[in-house]
Amino acid sequence: MKTFSATPADIEKKWIVIDAEGVVLGRLASIVAMRLRGKHKPMYTPHMDCGDNVIIINADKVQMTGNKRTDKVYYWHTGYPGGIKNRTAEQLLEGKFPERVVTAAIKRMLPKNILARKILTNLRVYASATHPHEAQSPEVLDVKTMNSKNTRV
Repeated sequence: MKTFSATPADIEKKWIVIDAEGVVLGRLASIVAMRLRGKHKPMYTPHMDCGDNVIIINADKVQMTGNKRTDKVYYWHTGYPGGIKNRTAEQLLEGKFPERVVTAAIKRMLPKNILARKILTNLRVYASATHPHEAQSPEVLDVKTMNSKNTRV
């Protein structure tokens, strides 16, 4: 008996589209991180990119529980002395690039290594309901019906 280790020839990638409207951000991010990594497949290999390509639409309509929408703060540094800046989740979701909230949540659920940066290129997040990937004929993954706690009214 030998342990199976996937090779690039064994990997079969699918395209998945997820509607984020009304879905809780953390629950969405954990499901998407698992799909990107490939942990839902029986042939999962930790050192290979064996996950699927994921398209997320309606990222601006994602929900947060509690007071996270107003209290959660995203920090970044400009590189200059005293250059730390911040925005709340509400400011980001109502701003020019609301998809960055979803991307940041998913990125933080992946391991911090070179493979994770490669895996993150398989993620496409769009603030609106349209996306330019119809030619790939993606399958719809309904995150709302997976668990009743995934949605917030």
